[in-house]
Amino acid sequence: MRGIIQIAGVVDREEAEMLIAEGVDWIGFPLRLTVHREDLSEEQAAEIIRGIVLPNRAVLITYLRTAEAVLALCRKIGVTTVQLHGDTPLAEVVRLKTLAPDLYMLKSLVIRSGNFETLKGIGRQYAAWADAFITDTFDPATGACGATGKTHDWNVSRKLVECSQRPILLAGGLNPDNVRQAIEQVRPAGVDAHTGVEGPDGRKDRDKVRRFVAEARAAFDSLNA
Repeated sequence: MRGIIQIAGVVDREEAEMLIAEGVDWIGFPLRLTVHREDLSEEQAAEIIRGIVLPNRAVLITYLRTAEAVLALCRKIGVTTVQLHGDTPLAEVVRLKTLAPDLYMLKSLVIRSGNFETLKGIGRQYAAWADAFITDTFDPATGACGATGKTHDWNVSRKLVECSQRPILLAGGLNPDNVRQAIEQVRPAGVDAHTGVEGPDGRKDRDKVRRFVAEARAAFDSLNA
């Protein structure tokens, strides 16, 4: 797995279709959140997801903590990939993988000051059950662990990539102007953007998305050269 581009926070079908047309691989649907407000309802998400076909992938992004709740929401909206962005206990991750072995599961590694060793330990504990990890930025001002628009110390993400047994995606404050540098420095398996490709109206801006994809692809190509 190399070169995945995910954009999260779709508001409607038109936006999802635009993202796919511009070369985005995975479309993220944040639902059942703790801090942020959902961009659309679960019913609206399910309708959009029905129109997304391989090789593109719809991803549920959620802070739900129990295996049964996560699996029920996955089935409700029709996804086979889930990003567990909250503090999901290892026992629940094990149970989720046992109940749904074909479910592709990403586990978040949220970076805050001084927690590298903690995240390294989480990566080691969860590696047998998670298919991939995604690093993101903690915002102490709001308590948000995603969609903060803020970057973190990429050296920490790079060290996590180097020691991880699983692929790692990079998120947190990425935009068209910094994604190439981020990929070259961190060397992740993929990148994720949310607010960094939005316009003032909160919708994804086609030009920003196009530039983000172009910069990311160029960076991944240089790593693979």
